[in-house]
Amino acid sequence: MYLLWPLLFLHVSAARLSSFDVRLKQPKQEGKVRLVGDLPSSGRVEVYHDGQWGTVCDDGWDLAEAQVVCRQLGFPGAISVTPGGQYGEGSGSVWLDDMNCKGSESSLSECCFKGWGITDCSHKEDAGVVCETGTNITTDHQFFLDNSLGLSDDLGLLFDSGDGCDFRINVQDVSEESELTFCVHSMILMIYPELNITNNSGNLTVDVSQTCHPHVSAFLRYLYSRQIDVSITSAQCLHQLAFNFGVKKLMEDVGRAFTLLIPEDNTFHTQVSMFEYGLRTGDLVLQENVLQYLSWNFEFLISSPVWSTISFHMMDALLRRSDLIVKDEAFLLEALERWIQDKGDEISSDQQASLLNHIRFLLIPVDKLYEMQFSSSILHRNHEKLYLTGLLRGFQFNALPFSKIRNQMYNTSSEYLPRIYTGDEWSVFINDTTVNYQYHNYYYGQNNRIQSFSTPAHPSALYKEQNVQWQAQVFLSNQECSYYGIPCTSFPVARFLASGNQNMYTSTIRYSNRLILTCKNENNIFHVQDFKNDMAVIPNNSSMGLPNPCPDDYSFRFVVRPEYI
Repeated sequence: MYLLWPLLFLHVSAARLSSFDVRLKQPKQEGKVRLVGDLPSSGRVEVYHDGQWGTVCDDGWDLAEAQVVCRQLGFPGAISVTPGGQYGEGSGSVWLDDMNCKGSESSLSECCFKGWGITDCSHKEDAGVVCETGTNITTDHQFFLDNSLGLSDDLGLLFDSGDGCDFRINVQDVSEESELTFCVHSMILMIYPELNITNNSGNLTVDVSQTCHPHVSAFLRYLYSRQIDVSITSAQCLHQLAFNFGVKKLMEDVGRAFTLLIPEDNTFHTQVSMFEYGLRTGDLVLQENVLQYLSWNFEFLISSPVWSTISFHMMDALLRRSDLIVKDEAFLLEALERWIQDKGDEISSDQQASLLNHIRFLLIPVDKLYEMQFSSSILHRNHEKLYLTGLLRGFQFNALPFSKIRNQMYNTSSEYLPRIYTGDEWSVFINDTTVNYQYHNYYYGQNNRIQSFSTPAHPSALYKEQNVQWQAQVFLSNQECSYYGIPCTSFPVARFLASGNQNMYTSTIRYSNRLILTCKNENNIFHVQDFKNDMAVIPNNSSMGLPNPCPDDYSFRFVVRPEYI
């Protein structure tokens, strides 16, 4: 029986409930940064999160990110960035990776990034900065005093006592004829303009489901202290309250907690409901987390009972993604056509065309492009021009050399960007994750964790006969890594090497290969990772974007992803 998201929250076992408790009590220095080096104005960037200092990976590290760090530390701005561990290697967690700052943020943690602790970097890639020091620093030396320690606790106690409160919040559930009343301080709540405190005559009435009434007090206390405990049973209520009261930061934080629940339901009812809920409440973090999981498990979603029920908005969002995992683009088009037919009059002709325009006809295998031109389906007839244009561009892509289509790529780059295609021609499985090989078996070829195969250099028909040889390996011990001269600090480690004619194509083709981790018993994909210098170090469960539901029983799929440069 699938899990019912809209009622209160997801059903979980007692064991999981007792082990899950996301604490949003922020450390006193949460999000602060510091520089570690010989001078106060330059050094390795470290950020404080979850009670400890950690580093920042230099992937995506540019002057915009450096400006944010330097201004956060009180410097006028940044002079330069220093990638690659120039100020020495840090220790502990690499907290931030793939940073993308605008340069106007007030703190580094406000920038876009993968998520706290989600990274495939080592400390050899710790980022650094050199900040401007200004011209008059010797005239009036200043230092920073912070006596705010304990202020959050004091404000929480003020809420508990109710001393001096001057504003009443009435919480009711009309259908249940139930009501709660809280006396709060208008001066505190004026921090949240969405509440419109100044235009209410001393009281505010809000409708809240009775199932969420036990969590209202903790939520209001959060408005004072910015501290709260979030559990599985309270998460949706707190998220809904945060939405109703316009507390966006709490919405985002609780939305991240929902990520732990995403792999729980193999029927996909829960994930679809979570996305629609995120859409209604405007929670972009929740939407993205669900879309990523559904993109990875798209083939399983297609065969599930909920496939025909998903909304136009969800389908549109999924088809825009390049992390969609499917056999090939033709398979995706066939699935979309079936979905449109199942929807019937629910989807307008313009909406159909909008979705079909997300299909990357250029990347449909040429033999399937040829077969498509003879289709006589109603959908083909209704959108004949769209299909003919797609077929023409697909044939051009397969017949013309890269030099002829290079200029077009800059205008319609997504058309040329592959998704993650797992057809047998482009991928290989390694299922065996046991370590009990005899020494001579592992090193003399009798090992199921070493697989070799070949692929065309590129999906274009021009490269059909030009093959690249690949070797996929999974290492589970120091002994295995040492034999190949590979320094390994954690396990498992995957290596994906190319040989043969690969170097012939480096000026026009690059390989953005992917490693896919799949639970053997349930077949759900819970992690996708790229390779750096042919290597992929599998993160531990706590640093993955999604929790690993099968930590001791999963398989590895190596996928080749060629793309024009």
